[in-house]
Amino acid sequence: MNIMAHRGVSSLAPENTLAAFNKAAELGCEWIEIDVQLSFDQVPVVIHDQCVDRCSDGNGAVSSMTLASLKSLDMGLWFADTFKNERIATLQETLLLAADKHLKVNIEIKIYAPDNVFLLCEKIKKVIIDLEVDPSQILFSSFNVEALKLMQFWLPQVRRGLLFKVIPDNALLLLAQIDAYSLHCNYLFLTGKKAKWVKQHGYQLYCYTADVPEQVYQYWEWGVDMMISNVPQAYRHIDDELKA
Repeated sequence: MNIMAHRGVSSLAPENTLAAFNKAAELGCEWIEIDVQLSFDQVPVVIHDQCVDRCSDGNGAVSSMTLASLKSLDMGLWFADTFKNERIATLQETLLLAADKHLKVNIEIKIYAPDNVFLLCEKIKKVIIDLEVDPSQILFSSFNVEALKLMQFWLPQVRRGLLFKVIPDNALLLLAQIDAYSLHCNYLFLTGKKAKWVKQHGYQLYCYTADVPEQVYQYWEWGVDMMISNVPQAYRHIDDELKA
């Protein structure tokens, strides 16, 4: 059973922080999922929301703040006192930690209007090339087909996964455009028929964000390859049951 830690182990530590990624390593997770966008001074940083308001003691759009300004924010206190002074992570810091902790990384390329898709992808590419990241250790994912086309052109050896909330009728056409490795969808809207359809066409099938293992027990029989979860630790007993 394959489980990916969504934004790190975001049930035990503030999401998308080095603390959450360390938790994933401690739990023995193989994969973490992260969200990447650009600071005002064009540094790829790891944060989900367009604004910092929900997950920090600051406010404002990520794209309007320099890295120094973002680093001045407390990204942990909102979650718990024990994470006070946790700082925003850059993509570079995250990939270095992942290499040290033997974690594979699903890099979700986060696009908000009016973000410059080309520039974001270019900066992500540069970090990966500069760090000489092994392509087998990362996966690009996005709801944005154009972003994945750019990554296919620049780093074709890195696998690509296309995100959907609900799998559309033209999914195969979109997947073919980026020579996709995987399709990622919201588990709430997946059916057994649709899952088998995806698998019949040779794609890996990942589901987000399934936090109650019992709700998706049947999905493994449908051929789902990976569950992306905020609580990967909850799947341990299910894994033991399947092995028994």
